[in-house]
Amino acid sequence: MHLNSRIILAGVAAPVLLSIGEVSRRSGVAASALRFYEDSGLLTSTRGVGGARSYPRSALRRVAVIQAAKALGMPLADLKDALDALPAGRTPTKSDWERLSRSWRSRLDERIAELERLRDGLTSCIGCGCLSLRSCALLNPADALGAQGPGARRLSRQDREGL
Repeated sequence: MHLNSRIILAGVAAPVLLSIGEVSRRSGVAASALRFYEDSGLLTSTRGVGGARSYPRSALRRVAVIQAAKALGMPLADLKDALDALPAGRTPTKSDWERLSRSWRSRLDERIAELERLRDGLTSCIGCGCLSLRSCALLNPADALGAQGPGARRLSRQDREGL
């Protein structure tokens, strides 16, 4: 019998667990991605007989948060820190999400500004790849590589070995 997302067994409420296939189907995220998220510490599961993964229903909300952070381009380590701040064993609440989204807002504003600078700089870029043009504000601001000589300085073997 289902009662508030719990099954009553021997008088004790147990959380409803979802198979990896069910979480994949309901979230729209591939099972391989769910396994990757688990390996990265973003999700947790329990293992049944034969090693089959089972996830709590709260994993669906966590996957939604992961997908939102992924769309923002958040680095995996930052995402893990954010998810570690969420309470384990329950679905993140609206206030949890508001706290996370406030902390991500400045990162998103920075990305927007960076993309605007990139867009505005494209008009002066001729895309030749030499990386030593004085006017290339995108790949070589202030012609920093021009002193090293002409050509694709960052792509030469000598420069790769010097990194």
